Amino acid sequence: MKPAYLVLPLLLLGACRSGPDHAPVIAEAYAGPATLALRKDIPLKSPVVATATHGERLEIIQRRRRFLKVRTPRGAEGWTEEYLLLSAAEIAALQQVEKRARDLPSQGVASSYEELNVHTEPNRLSPSFLQVKTGEKVDVVAHVSTPRTPPERPPLIPHRPKTVPPHKKAETKYPLPPMPAPPPPPANWRELSHTPAEVQQAIADEKAARPVPMDDWSLVRNSKGQSGWVLTRRLYMAIPDEVAQYAEGRRITSYFPLGDVPDSGQVKHNWLWTTIGSGDLPYDFDSFRVFIWSLRRHRYETAYIQRNLHGYFPVLLKPASSKDSNPTFSVCIENQDGARVRRTYVFLVNIVRFSGEQPCEAPSKILPEVGGASSVAAVPAAAPPTGSFFARMKSRIAALAKKWFRR
Repeated sequence: MKPAYLVLPLLLLGACRSGPDHAPVIAEAYAGPATLALRKDIPLKSPVVATATHGERLEIIQRRRRFLKVRTPRGAEGWTEEYLLLSAAEIAALQQVEKRARDLPSQGVASSYEELNVHTEPNRLSPSFLQVKTGEKVDVVAHVSTPRTPPERPPLIPHRPKTVPPHKKAETKYPLPPMPAPPPPPANWRELSHTPAEVQQAIADEKAARPVPMDDWSLVRNSKGQSGWVLTRRLYMAIPDEVAQYAEGRRITSYFPLGDVPDSGQVKHNWLWTTIGSGDLPYDFDSFRVFIWSLRRHRYETAYIQRNLHGYFPVLLKPASSKDSNPTFSVCIENQDGARVRRTYVFLVNIVRFSGEQPCEAPSKILPEVGGASSVAAVPAAAPPTGSFFARMKSRIAALAKKWFRR
C-alpha cells in the first residue's frame, strides 16, 4: 500500500492531464460583425457552438482555404469565413475613422425606411458591425465613391515560404562536359520587350468598354458617436417634404436651417441645401439652393441658386450670434482654374449676398492608411476638364512639348 503523500500528487497530476490538448495559435484576428457566429464545422448548416462580438480578439488555430478556425477568450472553438475577421491594423483604422468623424461637421440628419447595415469600410464585402434601425436619425458627415470590387486586404495569416532542402548532385564516375555558352540576345531586344501600341490600345478599349461599377457611400455618425459607412441610396435626408418636393429628381446631399419664420401660429424654416445628379462623381454636390418661406403666398420659394458646380464637403454654416447679426454659410467649390476656393455668403432676411472668397482648406482625409496602402481599394475617378477651351489646349500643348524635348 502506497503512502498517502504519494497518492495525492499522482491524482492531481492525472486531473491536470485530463483536459483536451489545445491546438497551437498560428495568428490572431478580431471579430468584424456585431455578432459573429462560430460553427462546429465548415458547412453553413453546421450548428453554432459559440458567438463573438465586434472587436473581440480571437486566436486563429487552423485554416482551410477561405475558412478559419478560431478560439475565443473563453476557450470555445469554431469555424468562420476569413472576410468576417479584421486584423489589428484594420481595427486601428476603424477607430481612427471614428475619431476623425467626431470632429467633422454634420451635413444634415438622415434616416432609413428599413434596417441598414453599417460597414467598417465603404465596400459591400466589408464586415457590418452596426445597424441603423428603421427611423433612427444619424448625421451624415462625408461621402465617397468606390468601385464595386473586393477590398484589397493583407492576409490574416502571414505567408511563410517553404524551406526546400538543397539539392544534392548525384555523383558520377565520369565528369559532364561543360555547358555551351548561351546565345546573345537579338539586336532589337529592347523593342521586342515592349508591348505593341496596337495591343495597348486594344487592352485600353476593352477596359473602357467594361467600366467597373461604382457604389456611393456615406459616412454616418449615430447619437452614441459610433461611425461607419452605409450605402447612400439607402438613406434619405430628413428635410421636410414640403421642401424636398422641389428636388426635381436630384439627390439631396446636405441641408441646413437658416432661421425661423413665424406664420399663423406655425414656425417655418428657411433652408440651404446641396444636390447632385448622380452618386458616382468625384465631387459631393453640383448645385446649392436657398429656400425662403413666403409670408405672402404661404409657400417655399427660391431666393438663390447656383448650378453646374464641383462642390466638396464640408458645407459650413455660422448661425446668427445675435438679433442684429445674420447667418452666413460657405461652400468649397472649384473655380475656373481648377483650384478649390471657399466662397462665403450672407443671408439677409430673404436675400443672399456674396461676401468673400478664400482658398479652401485641405480636404479631410477620411480613409486612413493600413499597412502602407489605403484600407479601401478606391479607383480615383477622372476629373472632368476645367477652365476654358483655350486654357486646356495651352496646357496640352505644353505637356506635349515637355515630352518631346525630354527626348
